[in-house]
Amino acid sequence: MHHAVYGTGYLATVISSCLADFGLPVTCFHEDVPKVSSLARDETPYYEKNLKEVVRRNVRSGRLTFSHDVERTCKRSLMIFMAEDRAEGIETAAMNLAKYCTDQHMLIVSTPVSVGTASRIEHKLKANGSKVAVISHPVFVTDGCAVEDFNWPDRILLGTTSNAAIQAMKMLYRPLVMRGVPVIATNHETAELAREASTAFLATKISFINEIATLCEHVRADAVDLALALGLDKKIAPRCLQPGTAFGGPFVEAEMESLAQLAFENNVPLKILSAAREVNQGLCQRILNKLSAALQTVQGKQVGLLGLAFKPNSNSVVASTSLQLAKQLVNMGAQVRAYDPAAIEGARAELNGSVRYCENPYAAAEGVDALVLGTAWSEFRSLDYDRIKRSLKRPLIIDTKNILDAVRMRSLGFEYVGIGRA
Repeated sequence: MHHAVYGTGYLATVISSCLADFGLPVTCFHEDVPKVSSLARDETPYYEKNLKEVVRRNVRSGRLTFSHDVERTCKRSLMIFMAEDRAEGIETAAMNLAKYCTDQHMLIVSTPVSVGTASRIEHKLKANGSKVAVISHPVFVTDGCAVEDFNWPDRILLGTTSNAAIQAMKMLYRPLVMRGVPVIATNHETAELAREASTAFLATKISFINEIATLCEHVRADAVDLALALGLDKKIAPRCLQPGTAFGGPFVEAEMESLAQLAFENNVPLKILSAAREVNQGLCQRILNKLSAALQTVQGKQVGLLGLAFKPNSNSVVASTSLQLAKQLVNMGAQVRAYDPAAIEGARAELNGSVRYCENPYAAAEGVDALVLGTAWSEFRSLDYDRIKRSLKRPLIIDTKNILDAVRMRSLGFEYVGIGRA
């Protein structure tokens, strides 16, 4: 059986290439000829760990192809994933694709959509006399480790009323099912809400440790050790429990807003969600306060910024704390020199020439009054900090992600400031 993935963005690229890596024939398709042609020329615009290698491997093997022939692709593929990065126009797109489908086809909605979308698509199809099966199938992948998340998921979630569709999806994911990955079959609304609720829960966890980190600074506790102690509790677990981490990225912001809107429309106050978002939005100001306190004022000062992406192994700057910090510093009269291994192009579009971009981290540290580590890229852990210390006008480091050893940095003569650390 041939398989198809509709979309030209990040999510479609991940799903189509990873399915092909299972040994399945897959076509990634869309009406947008320039974007499809770009993907076919191996011009993947996303910095994502191992993604380019997976795409190239499967293109070379012939398992992964790209097409702008929507009708032909639909007719030869009984399983069609809808995997646009944005939900706008998803219902119209589904109806257009269904025109080329038989009653044996399945439309698998993996685009992040609001609750109720799949049911509306299903009702519209039935009203048109179509028996195409609709499956809500959120794919829980994280920027920076999407390939790993797809291949080693915690669960496979399916929202559908069709038993045949559930069995077909189990066969599709046979390599994962045989490995013991649980399959949860439920209704559309539960599957759709699960994606947004999972995002909100992780956001709450991140915001909780960031608030506790503030308390740590007042009582001489160490937030890094505290997070380790909490994370080793099996009821809590360590993931997303790092002080200084913020939640962001192209999907998280949309999902949080969608959940908040759903609660508002149904007159259900989500107080914890609101608090988590408030804490996250205040993280940039906390960092700015630390920097201002150390320098007395940032006006007229030069600040080096290592990292612009919202997280390592990604080139996305959507809701990036580092990007917000750069904007605030410039607005307050500071001069910013920045370096990022992958996100400079995305940052240029947001910062409009107000920041000087450097070719390497040492250039970003040259002659600045303070150096801020804004993204936890692994390469920043192993820099030559003796060299950096000689480059800085003042040996001040603000480590917003706590990736450096505080004791070692201070022994090297740095004024080291972390998050939640005395």
